[in-house]
Amino acid sequence: MATPPVRYFAYGSNMLTDRLRERVPSATAIGIGRLGGHELRWDKRSGHDGSGKCDAEATGRQEDVVWGVVFELDPDEKPALDRAEGLGAGYMDKTVQVSTDAGPVTAVMYYAIDKDPSLRPYHWYKALVIAGAREHGLPAGYRSRLELVVTVSDHNPTRAGTSGDPLSGPRRTS
Repeated sequence: MATPPVRYFAYGSNMLTDRLRERVPSATAIGIGRLGGHELRWDKRSGHDGSGKCDAEATGRQEDVVWGVVFELDPDEKPALDRAEGLGAGYMDKTVQVSTDAGPVTAVMYYAIDKDPSLRPYHWYKALVIAGAREHGLPAGYRSRLELVVTVSDHNPTRAGTSGDPLSGPRRTS
């Protein structure tokens, strides 16, 4: 009997299908979802560049909602995603119930453990998150709130190109 696919709730830059498939080629979007009792923060300290990355912080208030995309992936690829996300170093994972138009879905998500509320994301990182939100049709009001997030400049111009910045032209891969 085949192992069932892993369902993964992406709410940051991994919402962008091309970016996620660079990490886990089997990733297939199955729909958008809402995670209640959580709030999107940009306070996860990047282990690579020190900037702010996304976190879905548990608040316990059901009116707080993080929107994202539910993907299915080959379970053999989950360790590659764990490495890309820094499982155990910057993020941990947990199982959550995501509300979708098709009903509740059980999925795994990553949440930040190395946080600093003073951090801000780089412009190119925020652009990746917004591009993923647009690609999958997250609600317009939620996308508008993403647009309002304050960013900082990345003084290393090559980093944006290697990170799949949709604003920088052709993508470089290593």
